[in-house]
Amino acid sequence: MYINPIFNPNGDDSLENRSIWYGSPTNLMQLNDVRYSWAVSLYQQMRENFWIPQRLDITQDVTDYANLTPAERRAYEGILSYLTFLDSLQTCNIPHIKNSITAPEISLCMAEQISQEGMHNQSYQYIIETIIPSDRRSYVYEFWRTDSILKERCEFIAKLYQKYLDKPTSQNYFISLLADYMLEGIYFYNGFIYFYNLASRMLMPGSADIFKMINRDELSHVRLYQKLMSEAMMIFPHSTEQIYEMFATTVEYECKWTNHIIGNDILGITEYSTEKYTKYLANMRLKAIGLEPLYTDEKYNKSPYTHLERFGDTKKEGSTKANFFEATVTSYVMSSGVSGWDEI
Repeated sequence: MYINPIFNPNGDDSLENRSIWYGSPTNLMQLNDVRYSWAVSLYQQMRENFWIPQRLDITQDVTDYANLTPAERRAYEGILSYLTFLDSLQTCNIPHIKNSITAPEISLCMAEQISQEGMHNQSYQYIIETIIPSDRRSYVYEFWRTDSILKERCEFIAKLYQKYLDKPTSQNYFISLLADYMLEGIYFYNGFIYFYNLASRMLMPGSADIFKMINRDELSHVRLYQKLMSEAMMIFPHSTEQIYEMFATTVEYECKWTNHIIGNDILGITEYSTEKYTKYLANMRLKAIGLEPLYTDEKYNKSPYTHLERFGDTKKEGSTKANFFEATVTSYVMSSGVSGWDEI
């Protein structure tokens, strides 16, 4: 797979020769004339979405945590561990994907994504160090080591990325890119729903505020990979059957993990709703890249958690409207923080 040189003095940055992959740029960031204007807009949105986790008040959550049921506390800790893994993996993997991107405007988006993934991990650390008692913090950080289901989940995701590093072919690059799209578009959302569910019951509102901000970042990442996947499907060798197979396996693993850590033990979430929601998400992500839904039953055409959608929409706090389920971002503004839960 082609890797960008650090500097290519013989490169051609002209618009007609610019492409996402296999271009020959100088690697100077000439952004006065770009081919992919959507990437410039997306980058600006990502930058305007700047926020600092420590500015969000989570003091009430310390008291709420002590009052969670054992099942709620276990899910809270396990999901935090899982999300920490996901963003850690992205911080490590995205540079390998980015190395082959030859359009500077898209490279900028991926650089900003790397920064956001690192900040998300800082957010998880802020939550763990503030809310979780000191004698349980190591348990949360190391949950993936002691929980066989989560360890299996993490290893499955990592192996898809590692395959490209071990054998950097164009076929394996496509697999890694598709795995990125599934991670950004499917893996986070059962976790988000759990925190929004708690907030809807007046529990852990500070944690939900933080995840609302992370959710907003992830929407921009989904949008980026939707665009990349549509282009990649026209360039890299693959089969539609391969895409469907990877999505089906992803749904299977995601349902297995969510049912293991949440199951039927949390008010408002069931194994049935988890399956319905995860398959709904998979169908949405497939349709977004021009493919037919994998799950044809009509029940997978609608989310079972529409009543929680408002917790993923920061319109009230930051004058920002984000369609949580469609993963399209309509406007972003710089926000100094999140205030209040008057709508709960």
